[in-house]
Amino acid sequence: MRPAPQPGLRIGELSRRTGVSAQLLRAWEHRYGLLQPTRSAGGYRLYTEDDERRVRHMRAHLARGLSAAEAARAVLSADGTAASVRPGRGGLADWAAAMAGGLDAYDEPAAQAALDRLLAEFTVDSVLGQVILPYLRDLGERWARGQASVGCEHFASNILRGRLAGLARGWGDGHGPRAVLACPPGEQHDLGLMAFGIVLHRTGWRVHYLGADTPLADLEQAIREVRPGLTALAAVTAERYRPHTTELSRLAAITPLGLAGAGATHALAAATGTRLLPGDPVTEAHAAPQWSK
Repeated sequence: MRPAPQPGLRIGELSRRTGVSAQLLRAWEHRYGLLQPTRSAGGYRLYTEDDERRVRHMRAHLARGLSAAEAARAVLSADGTAASVRPGRGGLADWAAAMAGGLDAYDEPAAQAALDRLLAEFTVDSVLGQVILPYLRDLGERWARGQASVGCEHFASNILRGRLAGLARGWGDGHGPRAVLACPPGEQHDLGLMAFGIVLHRTGWRVHYLGADTPLADLEQAIREVRPGLTALAAVTAERYRPHTTELSRLAAITPLGLAGAGATHALAAATGTRLLPGDPVTEAHAAPQWSK
């Protein structure tokens, strides 16, 4: 039997070895009991090689798309230790502010820690509708005013895309009606559409996601193969829709077709025989059964 590892690592050294910020390490310790430090004679927390191993396994589970709570349970279960999710402090607005602060400061560990807490303590609908989507709208407005850089917008979008992709895992599974989601040619902003699909799946739909910059001929082919109960397109500017009114009318003749995003207007919907989806993605996803039949 090998001897038990001796405590000795300060949190700064543990952070350096694992690539996880000290702030996030503390959050995992207090929230999930992932780390089990002892105290030095001077009162400092000291961590062991087992703590380092658990952190590395936690990161591996997160990379596979597990939530922080699920990852911690998996790590501690493998150790024969029950995961204990401890009550946290701060409400939705507090953690939303922490997420925004981390993203704006290019601090991925801080942003991920806030997202971990949000998804552990609040519903997915609340996190999407009251935190992530409002942040993205605000970021887009700040970028348009020159108050946020392209780098910041890309940094934040890529982190949030990763979290949304984790929530979207398995959204094609199930036995419910099918939905096809896409952005028209040239449209690259699809995070709102991803949020729509995540909530749609949680209400029972099977989602076929084509994503950004989808040629409408390819969308039509997918529609004819999948035969969805609804199809939704999303674009942030009218210019992405305007050249395609003929194709939109043709698609509306073969599928219930909704147009979403800031680029969709009542006039466009009326001209193409489509349905305008003017609300936020969470609200529209819950309303989808009322118009897709």
